[in-house]
Amino acid sequence: MTAVAISTQKSSGRMQLVNVRQRMLHIAKWRLLLVAAGFGALAVASTARLAYLGVDGDAPAALSMAEALRPPRAEITDRNGVPLARALPTFALWFDARPMDGDPALVKSPQELARELMQIFPDENYDNLVSVLSAGKSAYIRHRVLPEEADKVQALGEAALQFPKEEERFYPQGTMAAFVLGYVDRNGNGLIGMEQVLDARLKDPAMRGQPVALSIDARVQGALEDELAKQIAASNAKGGGGIVLDVETGEVLAFASGPSFDPNRPSVLDANGEGLMHNVMTGQNYELGSVFKPLTVAAAIDAGLITDIARRWPAGSQMVIAGRPVHDHKSYGASLTVPEALIHSSNIVLAQIGEALGPQALSANLKSLGFFEKPYLELPGRRNPQLPREWSNITTTRVAFGHGISLTPLHLASAYAAMVNGGIWRPATLMKIAPDKAPQGRRVFKASTSARMRQLLRLIVSIGTGRKADAAGYRVGGKTGTAEIADEFGYHKDRVVSTFAAAFPMDAPRYVVVTTMVEPKATAATSGQRTAGYTAAPVIGKLIPRIGPLLGVMPDDGRDIDLTDLAPLVASGDGE
Repeated sequence: MTAVAISTQKSSGRMQLVNVRQRMLHIAKWRLLLVAAGFGALAVASTARLAYLGVDGDAPAALSMAEALRPPRAEITDRNGVPLARALPTFALWFDARPMDGDPALVKSPQELARELMQIFPDENYDNLVSVLSAGKSAYIRHRVLPEEADKVQALGEAALQFPKEEERFYPQGTMAAFVLGYVDRNGNGLIGMEQVLDARLKDPAMRGQPVALSIDARVQGALEDELAKQIAASNAKGGGGIVLDVETGEVLAFASGPSFDPNRPSVLDANGEGLMHNVMTGQNYELGSVFKPLTVAAAIDAGLITDIARRWPAGSQMVIAGRPVHDHKSYGASLTVPEALIHSSNIVLAQIGEALGPQALSANLKSLGFFEKPYLELPGRRNPQLPREWSNITTTRVAFGHGISLTPLHLASAYAAMVNGGIWRPATLMKIAPDKAPQGRRVFKASTSARMRQLLRLIVSIGTGRKADAAGYRVGGKTGTAEIADEFGYHKDRVVSTFAAAFPMDAPRYVVVTTMVEPKATAATSGQRTAGYTAAPVIGKLIPRIGPLLGVMPDDGRDIDLTDLAPLVASGDGE
């Protein structure tokens, strides 16, 4: 074969290879186009389907991946971001009673298995467990099973005990702020507290990823609950409650009622088999007694009735006022100034001030303080006040020293905030307020009246019935109140409610603190007394040094409110 022929043959082979490659590339391009077209068609169809789902009200909602990963209920936090309520994936313990391949559902007897389950869950009821395991019906045995508990149950070797996954509402702080938070039932509905109030917001798919911040400060809340629990135990009281309120915004920094409950297990009952869903601070009215007296004095100063603080009012141990006798704890002298009447807690002098003020003026002032309506707060279950049927002269003289009108302690806290903050009443709130969003409120006292009341309240704690509420360096002011519990059968001398309403620091008030003890007993820890000075006031005296620094109020022994114009008018004393 010649060289030319060989060269021609090689060239022809190369051309064939090139043609093959071109055909293969052509085929590959078409295949790629077909695949791309397929994906394009699928994308168009998917987009059309999503559009259809978005406009068709009867079709199930299409969720994005982010939405699908959101918890079923938004988190609740305190004002500083501390979690108070959150969604938590957990296990339940389910008994599957269906036999497997004809074999019995259980390997062990119901009695034996119940005993073993009691070792893992000691709070369960043995008889109930035996009943469930013996009934031959599938049923839940328990919810909120921890992983380590599930491991122990699995080790029992019973295939009929299963662990379906659940989403549970978890309260990481336990019983803290239980009456503020409430709880969530098995159907995912919020009950009794802010879980109920915010139910729609917490469930909103568009908002579930955004926590809701309450006004509560977990540190202050913990301190309040701790001191309340100690004093309830020390005085052997039936219950108690307390509140810490910002006087400039109305924000509630702490709100407690005891005995409390665990929102993680809200169905647990107390030792007497009774539920613990009783909120002392908003769910019950009380005649709060002498804590009312500063409000009466403030109303009289504001109305121009009391212009000379040195004026002496007739006193003694008993006096007929508005046709009825009024008694004091004992005689504090033939006459008393207003400062003396407050530090001794004289019913006689306050009844006279009420009589001089008159029904219309006193009732109008109390109405402006919100006493004629439910207490202002987001919580459900708030009680309406129990007001006099008619504001006669007799009624007015009794209301003036805290009898004949029943309110919640929250009513009192908001009123004291207005009395010390310059005279502005604001509604209390459990929602965190931005610094520039505080409600304007309404004026109920003159600024000059508020300034005088700050002096008088500080005087009561310095040398009067509130001495056990004093906290060195914090300039505490306040008033005691002890009242017999009244019902349809009349007043009960053996049952009292004691209250202390305080504010600090009195030279520039920032916070009001109110504590109430329900049916305290005379014990060794209370020096054999049931009165507020020995049962409610000590809570304040121990609480304020704990929470003051947390709230930016540091003790300063070199500062105090100026009392020089009042000091010559008073002598130290006691009373309620």
